[in-house]
Amino acid sequence: MEKLKNIHPGEVLLEEFLVPLEITPYRLAKETFLPQTRISEILKGNRRITADTALRFAKYFGTTGKFWLMLQDDYDLEHEQGLKESELKEIKPFKK
Repeated sequence: MEKLKNIHPGEVLLEEFLVPLEITPYRLAKETFLPQTRISEILKGNRRITADTALRFAKYFGTTGKFWLMLQDDYDLEHEQGLKESELKEIKPFKK
């Protein structure tokens, strides 16, 4: 079975929020009081969504902070699992 691409929260932000709602990254930055560079780096997949950013996006888009943080956590876990796959296979489960 083919593995699906790991999707960064910035891609979700762009494809599920900004494009359909016709919001520019500049507008999002201004209306959430975030630096435009932070928005740009998130959209490029070069920056994490922090708790601060998650709360601002939640307020702006009518979602929850947990929605944004869970996207980030899922991305981070899948990314790390890919990096550490062989090492993780060597760990034996605890047995009493």
